[in-house]
Amino acid sequence: MENLKWSELPFGYIKTDYNVRCYYRDGKWGELEVSSSEILTIHMAATCLHYGQEAFEGLKAFRGKDGKVRVFRMEENAKRMQSSSQGIKMAEFPVDRFEEAVRKVVKLNERFVPPYGSGASLYIRPLLIGLGAQVGVSPADEYMFLIFVTPVGPYFKSGFKPVPVCVMRGYDRAAPNGTGTIKVGGNYAASLLAGTIAREKGYAAVLYLDPKEKKFLDECGPANFFAIKDGSYITPVSSSILPSITNKSLIQLAEDMGLKVERRPIPVEELSTFEEAAECGTAAVVTPISQIDDLDENKSYVFSKDGNPGPVCEKLYNKLRAIQCGDEPDPYGWVKIIE
Repeated sequence: MENLKWSELPFGYIKTDYNVRCYYRDGKWGELEVSSSEILTIHMAATCLHYGQEAFEGLKAFRGKDGKVRVFRMEENAKRMQSSSQGIKMAEFPVDRFEEAVRKVVKLNERFVPPYGSGASLYIRPLLIGLGAQVGVSPADEYMFLIFVTPVGPYFKSGFKPVPVCVMRGYDRAAPNGTGTIKVGGNYAASLLAGTIAREKGYAAVLYLDPKEKKFLDECGPANFFAIKDGSYITPVSSSILPSITNKSLIQLAEDMGLKVERRPIPVEELSTFEEAAECGTAAVVTPISQIDDLDENKSYVFSKDGNPGPVCEKLYNKLRAIQCGDEPDPYGWVKIIE
């Protein structure tokens, strides 16, 4: 740890001291257990390995100028993990136990929370997996809840700088009314091929279109999409988009800044009318989009000609980060101090 250069951290895994685990057996959750091992021992017929009974979350802890460590909106992550559990028939981990586990794992690894001003944060990864052995396609009877943490830098190497994104109609992230609205690993597995092709072509992410008609904007790789036009904050509505906690927070901030919020289907053609565009999520926070290239239609939509973020995106990003780090008051009750 002594050799960590906080301001140069990648968005990747770095070993920390402890993780926290809890097991569901005989119809109930046990006590929280602390482990220093990075290894899981699971049955070869566990449902997480064969039938995708796995859900995860992502949230962050930030060190403020006052030295205090703050976690952003962990109750929302707990509720979303419960929603994921309902979607693939897993035992739900209680919200209060989730928050207890987050507080415990952050406190145990507090020396890994990056210093204020470094641009880095402590990424918190809750994981819920089916442990019970099944050969038939059915839910497990045993589960493990786990949280590990790791210090990370920006998700995109450019940080808060506009990145190029592409549209490729030959790929879908999730099916309509499938698992797109819940945070399960299968959605991310489905995005790996298209994401790799996009990066090889020089793009940061894929802007997926709706999987049914290919007419409307959907997810933007690992994040939600939003755009700014005529004083409005516009973000897609779809039956295959994950409800981003960051997007939910930005919507609140946008409303309080006097922007009109529109949550609706967004036709691809409307890209030509947007003043600013961005993707948002726990990992990406707010990442402005410089341009979107529609590779099938051979069209380009440019949002940043000088390589700088648009004014509204920048204002939203700065406001959100200021609340997360404790630089500005938190009137929403989003931040919890770890003591």
